[in-house]
Amino acid sequence: MGGSAKALQPLLQRPLISWVVERLRPQVAEVIVSANRDLERYTEIGDRVVTDQSADFSGPLAGLQAGLAVASHELMVTVPCDAPLLPSDLVARLAFALEESGADVAIASTRDQAHPVFCLCKRKMLSSIDAFLASGGRKVDLWVSSVAHVQVTFDDEAQGFVNVNTVEELRALERKLAGDTPSA
Repeated sequence: MGGSAKALQPLLQRPLISWVVERLRPQVAEVIVSANRDLERYTEIGDRVVTDQSADFSGPLAGLQAGLAVASHELMVTVPCDAPLLPSDLVARLAFALEESGADVAIASTRDQAHPVFCLCKRKMLSSIDAFLASGGRKVDLWVSSVAHVQVTFDDEAQGFVNVNTVEELRALERKLAGDTPSA
């Protein structure tokens, strides 16, 4: 995104993260935003803003760690800021699978691809994340593979896990949402 905060990039005149929060808010009791810069902008979007506990910007897992450290509920869902079409039943389906399986973490998957940054995690997993990060681990998928987890298939809503990584992808999504996508 050219060095700019991805979450704040405009999608049809609204920050990308606003689209994500709009989809997530009806599914949760509280929205905690994990951010390490532009904090004042995020306070307008979420109920609370947290920053990484370490200064080395350890990625999404450090965001999960920061959120779990302040979470007031037994479960916390994480979603990336660049997936504005996330499923409206994401949390319900992850929670059902978590309860049915007895696992500690539920992650989304589509077809044969796991999406570990879309996860529902028990608050008790904070110590596991602390240890994983302290050992030098950073990747969410490696941490998930080390704990009791369940994958939840969302093949019926695969578009909900499309993320926006470039300005070109953002503009293409904008055209699609505006109904201006040229037909092939």
